[in-house]
Amino acid sequence: MTTSHSHGPNFGRHVDGCPRCAELASGAEPVRWSPSRAQRDRDDDQRRAREIREHDCTRAGCSVVCTFGDW
Repeated sequence: MTTSHSHGPNFGRHVDGCPRCAELASGAEPVRWSPSRAQRDRDDDQRRAREIREHDCTRAGCSVVCTFGDW
């Protein structure tokens, strides 16, 4: 949890006397409610690459031609 703002929305402008604005001005990370589309895409790409690297044809029972990851 983070400290709450003591005012309404100001869209990136800091308010004097607000404890959360003071934290942000001191370098605290802003709250991220959900990952951006670009971040989700990067996470998906990293997960796919890891799955392909970790794939073991012997354990998975692939035939002569492995098509794992060809999507």
